[in-house]
Amino acid sequence: MDALVWETQPPPLRSPILVCAFAGWNDAAGSATTAVTTAAESLDAEVAGQIDPEEFFDFQENRPTITLTEGQSREIEWPGNVLLTAPAPEAERDLLLLAGTEPNLRWRTFAGGIAETADALGVEMVVTLGALIADVAHTMPVPITGFASDPELVERLGLARSSYEGPTGITGVLHDACRERNLPSASLWAAVPHYVAAVPNPKAALALLRRLEGLVGVAVEASELEEETETYDDQVGRAVAANPEIEELVKRLEDEQSDQLDVGDDLPSGEAIARDFEQFLRQQGGD
Repeated sequence: MDALVWETQPPPLRSPILVCAFAGWNDAAGSATTAVTTAAESLDAEVAGQIDPEEFFDFQENRPTITLTEGQSREIEWPGNVLLTAPAPEAERDLLLLAGTEPNLRWRTFAGGIAETADALGVEMVVTLGALIADVAHTMPVPITGFASDPELVERLGLARSSYEGPTGITGVLHDACRERNLPSASLWAAVPHYVAAVPNPKAALALLRRLEGLVGVAVEASELEEETETYDDQVGRAVAANPEIEELVKRLEDEQSDQLDVGDDLPSGEAIARDFEQFLRQQGGD
């Protein structure tokens, strides 16, 4: 990828998986980017390179910000995307993490460059994280949906074959770029309550992170996110209790989700997904 500016030579990675999250349309309540940031901190990820934002951003839409260093020196921080290496010696594979902001321009070039880089680094699978606003209750377990672009991968991982039609974000374009390169890809999405979509949602981020662990087989320490989730539940609960109309809405959503959970008791567990994923990677290596 010509726009990827390497800061260091990436170390040898074992059966790497690339995990991506982009702030913006794909990231309700900052859930997906928070999950990736938490994984980066837990695994002591190091910056390998950055994608030059010059050709991918409209800076009137995503304006750079000025910060002060030691109260004097002024520096400009540009919107962009950072590629990090995250070795996981206790697991059977390592991770690459791509975190940043959904670009405004040249999506095909941007996504194609990421897929090309992933291919060159020996990435065995690309996983994107996203979050969407939905009719769900904050008191219930966060619904996580997953899908894969490859029919065989859908079957092996017990995910869903996407039937969505309509507008897409950069994650959809990235999956298409992976498909063109025959690079397996999957996506995990968290549903965020629409009545609190304007505030960060650590509960959704934690749910994404736990499902990601089961998918890639890499454990992530997230005690701080767990504490933030408890605080979030308490604060939202008190706010809802103070508004009878919202409280009634939440009760209705709880009933609807309870009915859906009763129907979906046969969904595969995270352990089952991880086991099938291991089998898939072994078979890929044998082809």
